[in-house]
Amino acid sequence: MLRYTLRRLLQLIPTLLGVTLLTFILFNVVGGSPAALVLGKNATAAALAEYDHLHGYDRPLVVQYIHFLGDLAQGDLGESIEYHQPVWDVIQDGIGISLALTVPILVLGTLLALLIGLVCAAYAGKRLDKVALAGTTALMSVNYVIWATAGQYLLAYKLKIFPVWGFENWTYLCLPVVIGIVSGLGTDVRFYRTVILDEINKPHVRTAMAKGLHPVVVLLRHVMRNSLIPVVTNVSLSVPFLFTGSILLESFYGIPGLGGIGLNAVNSSDAAMVRAVVIIGALLYQLSNLLADLAYAWLDPRIRLAEHKS
Repeated sequence: MLRYTLRRLLQLIPTLLGVTLLTFILFNVVGGSPAALVLGKNATAAALAEYDHLHGYDRPLVVQYIHFLGDLAQGDLGESIEYHQPVWDVIQDGIGISLALTVPILVLGTLLALLIGLVCAAYAGKRLDKVALAGTTALMSVNYVIWATAGQYLLAYKLKIFPVWGFENWTYLCLPVVIGIVSGLGTDVRFYRTVILDEINKPHVRTAMAKGLHPVVVLLRHVMRNSLIPVVTNVSLSVPFLFTGSILLESFYGIPGLGGIGLNAVNSSDAAMVRAVVIIGALLYQLSNLLADLAYAWLDPRIRLAEHKS
């Protein structure tokens, strides 16, 4: 397992270098002059030249890229022109709020969808399963914006169960978390139900049932463990969004997380902030893939053996 982990870590290096190179080209070459973005269109040629010289943009691109990698290694993501402070400081201010919003959505949503999917698979074709399938179809048919708007109007404004807008304490996150879980429940339940049903119909599960094991024991020990690889895949695809949060939810409910910060950076042409979001998002995506691969190898040792043979 250790060799497998080290090999996967080494494979991240060229990918991350490629991401940094592509990001550097997009923001320093294709995106135009960084000095013009910061100083504005009315800046004089002398001011632009002075800015380029001060920040090293007048040096060869290879030298700029090496310097860029050095700054990244030191955790220097540049200066935000929108917030007038280091990008990393801005990210630190918003990351906790975004994680407080998105982690409960991911964890609670996954557990709830798995539980409902398991029950539906256990009672496949029966009334409970049909009712659940109809409910998930209805959930999938409603647009995400409608969920957010209706929840805010009915539950917050009319019934006053939740705060309407803003962020002062954790209670302001309750309604967005509920909306985030409900809006994704339909798709996840149907996916997990399909995965579990596929595993239930395999010979080893029928053999366990024939030996007289309790159905709950069979579902948890023989079905769920072998169904976890697709579950891990589905969850790993959602992990990168934990960093930026849900832009729509943060915008609707006035939550000052990274989603709103990233959106403001795009609208204000804050290149340093946008570049930081892209790089950290790509890094998080690679790490989530790595964790998913390690989870695959732990759940199914044959994956390690196949990797070793290749």
